[in-house]
Amino acid sequence: MSHTVVRTTTTTTTTSSTSDGGFVNVAYLRSFPGLLKFAQVIALLIAFLCVHYSSWTDYSAYRYFEVVTLWFLVAFLIFLLMYMFRLQTKIPCINWTLTEFLHYAIGTILVLIASIVAAVKCHGISGLVAGSVFGFIATFLLAISIWTSYKVTCGSQPTSAAV
Repeated sequence: MSHTVVRTTTTTTTTSSTSDGGFVNVAYLRSFPGLLKFAQVIALLIAFLCVHYSSWTDYSAYRYFEVVTLWFLVAFLIFLLMYMFRLQTKIPCINWTLTEFLHYAIGTILVLIASIVAAVKCHGISGLVAGSVFGFIATFLLAISIWTSYKVTCGSQPTSAAV
């Protein structure tokens, strides 16, 4: 009598969450654009908190500062989370580079105006001075983001001699 032996093997594959294919893109937070967005969010948060918890008398100037810093804090936090969780790949119908560039351009102008107004009307109150200084730091970081975003959006375009 002859016997036939059949051997079966089972292969188990496990996937780990890495920076290349995982759910959270940790490598983005370590890159220059990720660190820049994180620094912008922190600077805007500190600027908002300094002005919000200070005693001031000129309500319109500091309410404007609070609204501008809080609005762009939320907007740039959304951009940071969007790139960390790779959500821009799930919504390809939006030109995210141009959207981000426009937010940076508008944010830079409005945060600069708010910081100038806050610096002029601070009257030596330390919390307001600190808020306006962090507003200027956020403006500088936003200007760097405009420059890097502009280089990506409108950088060197290849030209061809044959049309």
